[in-house]
Amino acid sequence: MGALARSRKRIDECLSSNCAQAASPFSPNFHISKRAKFSSPKQSPTPPKPSSNSAVARVSRYPALKLPLPRIHAPCKPEKFSSCSSRGGGGGGGEQQSGDTMGNVFDLVPRYFRAKYEALRTFQSRKKDKEVIELDEEEEEETNQVSKDSSVEEDGTDESDQRPREVDVQELETKMVGCEAQATQPPSASSVASDLTTLTMTTNSKVESSEMLGLLSLLNPEDLPSYKKLIKAVERRTPKLQHLDFQIEVGESRRAHYESLRPKKKPVEVAPVEPFIPLKEEERAVVERAFSPANRRKVLVTHENANIQITGEHLQCLRPRAWLNDEVINVYLELLKEREKRDPQKFLNCHFFNTFFYKKLIGGRSGYDYKAVRRWTTQKKLGYSLIDCDKIFVPIHKEIHWCLAVINKKDQKFQYLDSLRGYDTKVMQLLAKYYVDEVKEKSGKDIDVSSWKFECVEDLPEQENGFDCGVFMIKYADFYSRGLELCFHQKHMPYFRLRTAKEVLQLRAD
Repeated sequence: MGALARSRKRIDECLSSNCAQAASPFSPNFHISKRAKFSSPKQSPTPPKPSSNSAVARVSRYPALKLPLPRIHAPCKPEKFSSCSSRGGGGGGGEQQSGDTMGNVFDLVPRYFRAKYEALRTFQSRKKDKEVIELDEEEEEETNQVSKDSSVEEDGTDESDQRPREVDVQELETKMVGCEAQATQPPSASSVASDLTTLTMTTNSKVESSEMLGLLSLLNPEDLPSYKKLIKAVERRTPKLQHLDFQIEVGESRRAHYESLRPKKKPVEVAPVEPFIPLKEEERAVVERAFSPANRRKVLVTHENANIQITGEHLQCLRPRAWLNDEVINVYLELLKEREKRDPQKFLNCHFFNTFFYKKLIGGRSGYDYKAVRRWTTQKKLGYSLIDCDKIFVPIHKEIHWCLAVINKKDQKFQYLDSLRGYDTKVMQLLAKYYVDEVKEKSGKDIDVSSWKFECVEDLPEQENGFDCGVFMIKYADFYSRGLELCFHQKHMPYFRLRTAKEVLQLRAD
């Protein structure tokens, strides 16, 4: 009990000295801090000196708590994107500072727009200096009058209306952007081209530089540099265009010269009627029956002089898209010779070799062999002399293609006709050698053919497929034996096939 009384006495002393105004330890709001709070000197100016063993004495050994320095608010730079209206200090109240205090960069925005407004006023009111151009008195008066009218139309206001006025910031910004775009943007290509065309049409000749500058002075001053650049570009292009015109004239003269050197084609004669007489209905019916498959093995006609029989199968070669065979070609050539004999005044004196002649002529061991065909042209066998003929026709077969060679005594030519525009001078050389040997064999004369012309006929009808070469070949012989030009085309081939079949079946060429 004595110990408890002493402890309670010490507690009461501590509370009475240091915590006179504190709450009672037994009250519900009482809170014990980790460290004892010292009373202010004002509250206890002369505290009693505690004993060395008391808790107050032990706590008083620690140094007194020093309060931090008081915070002093001074002008400082606000945040970068703070509002323009509130320019207070970093921790101060919301009072607005004067214009001399430090603030945001955007504090200068009113000044910026004010300066832009002044610049715009100066830009609108300033008059650009124009180039001085010497003009006559009348032209000067007209120029002044036009410039006054254009200035009034462009501005749309009098000088009295150009006084300064208060403009909204957004409106001022829009005007400035529009003026800059108008000053920097070049005129459109269509407007420039139309203006230059107008200038060119008014001058009707080369405009001198002074006159051009006088016309340019009437234009918008802002567009003047662009027009000057275009005119300079046109002046630079003028020599190039003149050089090109000269080259074109030279080229045209050369082309005309080469055209004059080119051999002119013979004018196309009016096609005669006889080679293109249409077939009658009865004749068409006969040909169609001959083409019937039932007559393939049947002998349709026999040519006695040539000893050739034509069956239905042989005649099938005259149907569309078929190749001509030797039997039909040889019979048709015999019919052409018989036609000449019937009316010698109407046709040329010709001879037609069959399709085996040329093969026999070049079929010797060394190639050319005249002895193999020497007896083909005897007077007894032909009934006439070969060297008296105007033209001699020789069919040439090259594996799958038919051509025609002609010994043209009348025009002194050796001709070669190919419906595919082929060339073979070897054929003409062999026929020239044969003709020399033939004349010497039959008449004992030496003939010189070195002056004769070797001609690969170019101006002739051409085939446009791979199966009409035989029909072209026999029609070359037909028209040349008539003394006509080759005035037929690919479109006539179906008709010529039917007509040839009709003539073979009748054993008569018309």
